[in-house]
Amino acid sequence: MKKTIIAVSALLLASSAFAATTHATDETVANAQAGANTAKEKLHQAQHQGEEQKLKAKHAVEGKSDSTSSKVSEGAQKGWNKTKEGTEKGWDATKEGTTKGWNKTKEGASDLKKKVTE
Repeated sequence: MKKTIIAVSALLLASSAFAATTHATDETVANAQAGANTAKEKLHQAQHQGEEQKLKAKHAVEGKSDSTSSKVSEGAQKGWNKTKEGTEKGWDATKEGTTKGWNKTKEGASDLKKKVTE
């Protein structure tokens, strides 16, 4: 009986320590993800600027840099790039929100399990 009580106590102690470790890990992952999202946004912005400059250079070589059609084309390229960047930010925010929600659910389940076992 004594061994069972000691084993259960050790198990409960270990589960709360594990929950604390998991929580810290979740925060670390969230911070890393935020940093990765920022780097990805900057990379895509640089790529989009490159695409826009390439289009401008193409129009300049063709002698159409001041034409209405080239300005419309360049404006459409900028608009499309902004749309892609905005969609990506929204998708990243959705993923992060889902992850945070899942982590809170796990944490709540762990707390509930702890209360039930006490």
